[in-house]
Amino acid sequence: MAANDTIADMLTRIRNANLARHQTTQVPATKMTRSIAKVLREEGFIAEFEEAGQGVKRNLVISLKYKGKNRQPLITTLKRVSKPGLRVYSNRKELPRVLGGIGIAIISTSSGIMTDREARRQNLGGEVLCYVW
Repeated sequence: MAANDTIADMLTRIRNANLARHQTTQVPATKMTRSIAKVLREEGFIAEFEEAGQGVKRNLVISLKYKGKNRQPLITTLKRVSKPGLRVYSNRKELPRVLGGIGIAIISTSSGIMTDREARRQNLGGEVLCYVW
């Protein structure tokens, strides 16, 4: 499968694994998926991620988090914002607030991938990759 949009692919895999209440899911390892996984971990949306596989066929194994007895997924929604066909950029003054700050927007800035909160703090704008809440 040659997906040009690795980010959308990653979000879909996490979304599907959540719906099926899987403990882990695998996404192809790229610099981008690695960075996004790091942000999701720092924000507490996923438990952990690690790399598995050799060479080109490396995967990130992402451990998902659930809450409560009936295992509600912590991530209710993953929404791709900037697509390969339509990029969405935002300067530092216009960074989106997701659900009034409950959710996060993952922004690709010149200083790496970070949340909207972090980008605001560092006075950076960038490409709005996705929303998570």
